[in-house]
Amino acid sequence: MKIICIGRNYSENAREMNAQVPEAPVFFMKPDTALLKDNAPFYHPDFSSDIHHELELVVKISKAGKHIQAQFAPNYFNEVTVGIDFTARDLQANCKAKGLPWEIAKAFDNSAPIGKFVPVSKLKGMNNLSFSLLKNGQQVQQGNSSDMLFNINQIIEYVSKFITLKVGDLIYTGTPAGVSSVKIGDVLEASLEGETLLKFEIK
Repeated sequence: MKIICIGRNYSENAREMNAQVPEAPVFFMKPDTALLKDNAPFYHPDFSSDIHHELELVVKISKAGKHIQAQFAPNYFNEVTVGIDFTARDLQANCKAKGLPWEIAKAFDNSAPIGKFVPVSKLKGMNNLSFSLLKNGQQVQQGNSSDMLFNINQIIEYVSKFITLKVGDLIYTGTPAGVSSVKIGDVLEASLEGETLLKFEIK
């Protein structure tokens, strides 16, 4: 199982990060050790003082494929949820300043909390899904899949040109605006279409 993450997929988030809006999907990967399941607490690592939450829609691949055309992409996933792409912003900035890769800022252990999956068949469609994140009961991020620069089908088409997708692979599809730091004691609660699918504490 691999975790594929899409960056800069919402224009407002790209602007708040002072990053260019991409012309094609930007993706990077996390190892399976990044996954954090079952609402387990996230233990703030001591190697960073600036861990940011990034709320994302997540799809689970249900059928192996490569060179998948966009119109056939819906045949390759049947579940969706919400997840968090944790980023060590201070480490990322340092790596970027030196022109180095920044996996240490994205791929560290437990950096990909994942919520309970919902069958796509129970949703009204993938192109108008509302999702949100509360931090200590206050909304900090809100997004809709209709605002994606590249929708899920386009993402699957693009990524599968380079990487074979396998059953169980996860695609984190990008974060809307509103990313911010977390601290010990915070409680994050992520919902999809009004249903809470992920809730956990920072310890």
